Amino acid sequence: MLNELELTGRARSHVEQRDELGAAVHKAALDAFLAMRAAAAAEGMDIAIASAFRDFGAQQRIWDLKFRGERPLYDAAGNVRDHASLSDGELVEAILCWSALPGASRHHWGTEIDVYDRAAMPEGYRLLLLPSEAAPGGVFHGLHCWLDEHMREYGFYRPYETYRGGVLPEPWHLSYAPVSVAATQALTLDLLERTVSSSSVLGKDLVLERLAEIHARYVASVDLPDEPRAG
Repeated sequence: MLNELELTGRARSHVEQRDELGAAVHKAALDAFLAMRAAAAAEGMDIAIASAFRDFGAQQRIWDLKFRGERPLYDAAGNVRDHASLSDGELVEAILCWSALPGASRHHWGTEIDVYDRAAMPEGYRLLLLPSEAAPGGVFHGLHCWLDEHMREYGFYRPYETYRGGVLPEPWHLSYAPVSVAATQALTLDLLERTVSSSSVLGKDLVLERLAEIHARYVASVDLPDEPRAG
């Protein structure tokens, strides 16, 4: 069970840094991921991690860059949005579609991994992490077909498989269910409010005004696994 600091990205006592993966992963999820990666490798795929554990500071840097317009914002189709045309409320909404509020990111738990198939990338290809890459004809479609069939054998599932009124679908985002299901329940509105209140996140006052809605739509409203089995 994750404690409050681990749940909100203010500690890393629950993760193990693995340089060969270029990422830190929850200790309980690491063996399962390595086993899944080895099984995919036997079929010619090279599952690489684009992002796994991120602490509060790293998530805040992403949030603040987007809030200031120094990092692009995308709509549901992957088109860049005009930062200057958005009100502060629209800006918060636009960020939340693809990036979590610091303190509320599932990546704080180390159970979440954003994956791609390094073996499928053409030379010079720039990773986008957009749904088009996983769709039929997309560069990583083969990997995602394989994940559809096998990821549950290792305890993984997609928490953002479908649109539930909050985060847009992220087929590349896998979650280690034996830990993350309990973490989802443990990240309460009260804990998130205390965490954000003590931070310097840009737009904090507006976020706190809307925090109950943000928690309901972007924290609690996720897909759940169907009887995951840890590998």
